Amino acid sequence: MRPLVLIALAGLAGCIDALAPDVGPLVTSTCSNADADPATSVSLRRDLLTGVLGPCATCHTPAGSTPIGIAIGGFDMTNFESLSAGGTRSSLDIVVPGMPCDSVLLQKIGDAPPFGARMPLEGAPLTPAERQLVSDWIAEGARDN
Repeated sequence: MRPLVLIALAGLAGCIDALAPDVGPLVTSTCSNADADPATSVSLRRDLLTGVLGPCATCHTPAGSTPIGIAIGGFDMTNFESLSAGGTRSSLDIVVPGMPCDSVLLQKIGDAPPFGARMPLEGAPLTPAERQLVSDWIAEGARDN
């Protein structure tokens, strides 16, 4: 750049900030690795696989009515071992015990996953309480229980 242009730009310092868009306050909560209810233990089988995440079996189990999740993403939610193995993109980061914020499973059911579409792909998103249950299970160590 020519010196004259640099001087002109330096004179605008502070003025440019006034032209920035007003994006407003943060609309989604930040992630926390803490268990929201340490007094209550979350069970993978009782609370998640047959409860909150039960509808995921439509796509992410071999016996599902449309097992496209296995065919496309390679992610099988049949049991703890296959869930822990992850899929083609998530691999072992699908569930990072004690670290819900680093776990792809929690990210994919959130409002803005880091890759691909939010899950469940079709249907209503999980409620904040349902997502918190998944987060709490991971925070508790993601046990095979």
